[in-house]
This record gives sequence, structure tokens and C-alpha cells, in this order.
Amino acid sequence: MTQRELFLKHVGQTSTSPLAFEVSKAEGCHLYDTNGKKHIDLIGGISVCNLGHGNERIKTAVKKQLDDYMHVMVYGESVLSPQVNYAKEISDVLPENLNSVYFTNSGSEATEGAMKLAKRYTGRSKILSFKNSYHGSTQGALSVMGSEYWQQAYRPLLPNVYQFEYGSQASIDAIDEQTACIILEPMQSEAGIQEAPKSWLEALRKKCTETNCLLVFDEIQTGFGRCGSLFAMNKIGVTPDIVLLGKALGGGMPIGAFVSDKKIMDTFSTNPVLGHITTFGGHPVCCAAGRESLKIIQELFEVEPDFVHRKSALFTKQLKHNAIKKVSAYGLLIAVHFDNYDINKKIIDQCIVNGAFTDWFLFADNALRIAPPLIISEEEILEACNLVIQSINEVLHASG
Repeated sequence: MTQRELFLKHVGQTSTSPLAFEVSKAEGCHLYDTNGKKHIDLIGGISVCNLGHGNERIKTAVKKQLDDYMHVMVYGESVLSPQVNYAKEISDVLPENLNSVYFTNSGSEATEGAMKLAKRYTGRSKILSFKNSYHGSTQGALSVMGSEYWQQAYRPLLPNVYQFEYGSQASIDAIDEQTACIILEPMQSEAGIQEAPKSWLEALRKKCTETNCLLVFDEIQTGFGRCGSLFAMNKIGVTPDIVLLGKALGGGMPIGAFVSDKKIMDTFSTNPVLGHITTFGGHPVCCAAGRESLKIIQELFEVEPDFVHRKSALFTKQLKHNAIKKVSAYGLLIAVHFDNYDINKKIIDQCIVNGAFTDWFLFADNALRIAPPLIISEEEILEACNLVIQSINEVLHASG
């Protein structure tokens, strides 16, 4: 059997039509298929590979930690220097109140932990979230996902969860003394790049403070430089009580985290003891990779603070075509909108044939996703845009 046949037979599938792109090598901003064809990577593992593939400094950090030790004990019981140092370094680049890091295995688990923490700290159970939001696929995270399409097959989910339109006054009005937390993305990624009004986020922050409700920002996709600042909250100027991290947090290795103030986080340690536990959270090798990745990203911003915005602007300048209805950009999170899913899917498939690896958005299936490694060069951006335009023309020609 071929690798593709084995993949379809033995690997649990997430859809009936996976991309099934067979990777033989990944390097820099490129993926190589088994025929040796080079594809420019326009999605970076869905905002994971912010420094591209095969970064030598990250690989060196991983190899060194492999030689020292890997897993030794469940999370929170041993002093592991990669974990401790990374927690300190993350705290150093976040606002002062976000100073205690709980490492998980993924972004979904970060969502789960944050929801439990909010309930435990406030003694409340009401949670508010938003339509077209994505916070993960486990049952708790699914409860605050903003789409009945993905929820309906798995009910009953968590009770006392209420959803609102993103940016609505109704969501502010709903925050009260029974609300444990309100969870949101400061920019909705899977909605096709929908930016929240700053005034609305400020009003949410004010109402949460007044009612002692915790404001939770999901920065799993926007974190670690992708939006043009280290975190979206830096750009917006609004600070949450808890922030969720994942995706690029591990420099390509699997890891997530939720971060809060120590006085909030400490509620997990009593009544009951072990209020939240994980075996592999904050794995030493993943933390070593993440630490080095964070250092490199900081160095990039020190050399050129606006490099993400400059590259984003080049994409939006080049992506011009009558078939493109609009281009939404938030740093190097970009959505190229077409009339409908069918035309978008054909263009995505043709892009892959032509050597540009891309995909669509969960709540904007008419939009093509562009979230490349932050290290993408101007020449690679021009090449990628030319391939997208070429693919559009070929699809339209084939459609008559």
C-alpha cells in the first residue's frame, strides 16, 4: 500500500476530503512533496511555524535538551529549568498581571484550564463567548465555539454558556455578578480576519472589572508576532485577566499555556489540591524549542519593529484581481475573500498544484488563508502572490 492509502486507512480522519499532501521535507518557507516539488508554505502549520521550518537554532536547543532529559514527572511537581525559565520569559513579555504560566499540551487544553480557573476563582459558572469564534475542539472548548454546525452533534455540552455577536453591546450588558468569564479572540481568525473595535474591547474590560468577571483573551493564533506586535493585546492596549497561548508557543513543538496573575492561579492548589493537572504539559523539549523561538522573534522585532506590517502591506498590494472581493489583513494573518466556497476551494486546490500551499477558514469558507512564516522574504511574497493570481486565472478559464 502507498503512504496515502495507509494514511487513509490507519490515521483517524478529520474529513472525507483531506488535502493528503504528502510531505518529504520542510525547510524555511517551503514544503517539498515526495516528487521533490517545492511549495511555498502560505499557512505555516496554521500559525504554528512563525520562524519557518528547520530553524537551526531551534533544532540545536531541542537536541541539547534531548541529551539532558525529556519527561521525568507529571507537570508541577519537579523543578525543570526549561519550563521554569520559559515561564519567566513569557511573563517578562506580558503585562505585569500576567505573571503565572500554566503549561498545557495544546491550545484547546489551555482553553479548558482557563475556563476551570475562572470558575474556581470567581465561584461562578456563567460563561460568555462569541459567534464565529474558535477556541479548540475538546468538549469544554467546543461549548464556547461560535458555531452550532460543529456543536450540534455533541450536545449536551457545558450549561450556562451564552453566545453573542462579536462587537455587540449585548455582550457587554450580559456581564454581571454571576459571570465567571468572557472569552474572546481580540481578532477573530477563523471568521476570515475580523478585528474588534478597540472601544468595544475597552468597554468589555471596564465591565469585567466592575463585576469581578475575568476577561479571557485567546491569543493562540495572534501571539508571538503574527499580528505585528508580540501579542495583539500590545497593539490594542487592553489587558485581560487570562491569556491563552498555543500554536507558535513551541517553535514548532506541541505546547499550549494559559497565563494569569499568581493570586488567581494559586486557587488551583487548594480545595481541591491538584485542581488542574496534566502529565505532559510543559514538556522540557517543547519548552526548550519555545524559549529559543521567542528569543529569535524578539530579535527580529528589535532589528525592524515594523517588518510584519511591511510584509503584510506587500501581500495586500499584490493581491489584486476582479475575482477577489476583499483582502482582510491583521499583520501576517490574511484572508482573501471570493464569492463562495466552491470557487475558493477550486482556487486553493489549483494553488497547491501550482506550488503554493494554502487552505480556508472555518467560519469563512469563501476565504483563502495566508499566514506564512514571519521570515518570508519579499521575493517569496511576490512569488506567492503571482501563484495565487495565476491559480485564479486558471480556475476562471476552466470554468468558462
